[in-house]
Amino acid sequence: MDEARLRTMLEEGAKALGLPMASQASERFMSYLRELKAWNAKMNLTAIEADEDVITRHFLDSLTPLAFLKDTTRLLDAGAGAGFPGIPVKIIRPDMAVTLIDSVTKKVLFMRHVIRTLGLGPDIEAVGGRLEDKAIVKRYEGGFDAVISRAFTSLPAFLEMSRPYLADNGLLLAMKGPKAGEEAAVVMSHLIGFTYEGLQEVEVPFLNRRTTLVLFRRRL
Repeated sequence: MDEARLRTMLEEGAKALGLPMASQASERFMSYLRELKAWNAKMNLTAIEADEDVITRHFLDSLTPLAFLKDTTRLLDAGAGAGFPGIPVKIIRPDMAVTLIDSVTKKVLFMRHVIRTLGLGPDIEAVGGRLEDKAIVKRYEGGFDAVISRAFTSLPAFLEMSRPYLADNGLLLAMKGPKAGEEAAVVMSHLIGFTYEGLQEVEVPFLNRRTTLVLFRRRL
């Protein structure tokens, strides 16, 4: 599929999600796609390789939580991989400060390259390490309005590892698959320091599936 058609797919998908897509944002997504393909040819960053699949399964899927991040100014993306969902969120919401954490060095280097190449500004960073690393906890403790993950780990582990990073009343949002309801039901039986905000399903444009968003609120 040529780039003009890919751009149209991206813009129409964003519109279906109720999101604006300025020309600068659209161009940044296309640059992101080009960089992802170039790096993926040399190292394994993602198993999703077809252009239209990157648009739908990475870019548009990453935008499904934005309706729930309207009041977020400081976002932590846990286990960001090749930058999903944090970098697409930043492209649409340039006013949001975003920190991306991943333990795989090549993925952190790629994210830093994309941040520079796309000119995403000084208030976004890619950090190498794990959420449970004491030095990272100390550096970022209580520093975020929201923590998000995309198929990162189990809900109990995500809640436990993310707890130190959230400010009081901060939002924890897990992007999950169709069995998320079962996992959430198990977690609810032993929530400590969180309240369950519910489960939302958002249809991913051009895909015959929905992304399930599981939301919790931090209570100190």
